[in-house]
Amino acid sequence: MKPPAAEPGPLTLLDYARVIWRHTLLIIGVVAVGVVVVFFYTVRQPRIYESTASVLVPRESGGGLAASLAVSGALQQIPGLSVPSLAPNRDLLIGVLKSRTMAERVVERFRLQERYQARHAQEAARALQGLTAVAVSREGLILLTVEEQDPVLAAAIANYYLEELGRYISNLGSGEASRQRVFIGEQLGLAKRQLVVAEDALRRFQEQNKAIILQDQTKGAIDAAARLKGEIVAAEVQLQVLRSFATESNPEIISVRRRLEEMKRQLTQVQYGESQVGGPRNAGRRQDISVPFAKVPQLSLELARNSRDVKTYETVVTLLTQQLEQAKIAEARDLPAFQVLDPALPALHASRPRLRLSLMIAGVGSLLVGLFLAFVVENVRSVSSRRR
Repeated sequence: MKPPAAEPGPLTLLDYARVIWRHTLLIIGVVAVGVVVVFFYTVRQPRIYESTASVLVPRESGGGLAASLAVSGALQQIPGLSVPSLAPNRDLLIGVLKSRTMAERVVERFRLQERYQARHAQEAARALQGLTAVAVSREGLILLTVEEQDPVLAAAIANYYLEELGRYISNLGSGEASRQRVFIGEQLGLAKRQLVVAEDALRRFQEQNKAIILQDQTKGAIDAAARLKGEIVAAEVQLQVLRSFATESNPEIISVRRRLEEMKRQLTQVQYGESQVGGPRNAGRRQDISVPFAKVPQLSLELARNSRDVKTYETVVTLLTQQLEQAKIAEARDLPAFQVLDPALPALHASRPRLRLSLMIAGVGSLLVGLFLAFVVENVRSVSSRRR
C-alpha cells in the first residue's frame, strides 16, 4: 500500500515566478497577439477631430431699459410699462445649444443629412447631438465641443452653433427691447404732432383775439378806459361851458362834440369791442391789441386751456425723448447676451482613436490574460500529474 501524498504547502512568490518563467512564451504570445490586433483595429478606425469653442456669460442683471428708466424716474410716469431682463442665464444658453431646433439648423446649413446618411433631418439632428458636447468649466465658461472626421468641418459647425445662438438670443431679447423702442418712438411722433396742433391753435387764438399777455393787456385796457372817461368828463364840461355863450353851429362846439363822440366810441371799443377805433387820429395806425372788458373771462379761460395744452404736450415730448434715448441705450447694451471668448479652430491632431493609449491598454490587458492562461495551464498540468 502506497503512503498518502503529502499535502502541498502554501505558494510563495518564487512559485509564482516559476510558473511565469515556464510559460513566458505563452504570455509573450498572448500580449503580442493582443497588441497587434488592437494596433490594426485602431489604425483602421476613422480619425475623429475635436473643435472646442468657449463662451463667456455675463453676470445677470436687471433689464437694461427698466433699470435705466427706474434710475431716471421715468418708469414711474408710464403705468404698465415694464421691460424684462434681456440677459439670459447660463442654463438658458446651454439649453438652447442642446436643443433640437439648433441641431436642425446646423444640419440644414452643412447638409449633414447626406453626410450622416440619415433618412430624415431629425435623425441627422440626433446624430449631430451625439457628436456635440456642451459643458461648463470650473471658471464658469460654456465649452462647446464638436467631433467630426474633418477638422475644418468640426470647427465650422462649432462656430455656426454660436452664430445661431447669437441670432436666437438676439431675436428673443431684442424683440422686447425693439418693441418698446418702436412704441416709445411712435408715441413721441404722435406727441410732436399734437404739440404742433396745440401751438397752432394758441397762435390762431392770440391772432384772432389779439391776446398775447392777457393780464398785462387787461391792465392796459383799464388804464385806457379810465383815461378816456376822464377826458370825456372834461369834454362834456367844456361843451356845456361853450353852449352857455355860443350856438350849436359854432365851429368850436362842433369840434368838441366830434371829439367827445370819438372818445365815447373808443371807450365802447375798450369795454365791449363792438367797434374799431377809427377817426382821423387813428388813420394809418396798426390794429389795437387791447382786450375788451366783456371778453376778459372767456378769453382768459380759452387762453389758459390753449396754454395748458401746449405745456402738456411739451412735457410729454420731453419725457418721451428721454425715454427713447434710454431705450436705445438699453437695446444696444443688452446685445449680445454673451461673448465668444475663444472661437473654434481646426484641430491639428486627432482626438480619437488614441493609438498610444489603445496599445497601452491592449498590452496591460493581454498581459493579464496571458498570466491567467499561464496559471490555468499550470494548474491543469498539476492536476494531471497527480492523477497519474
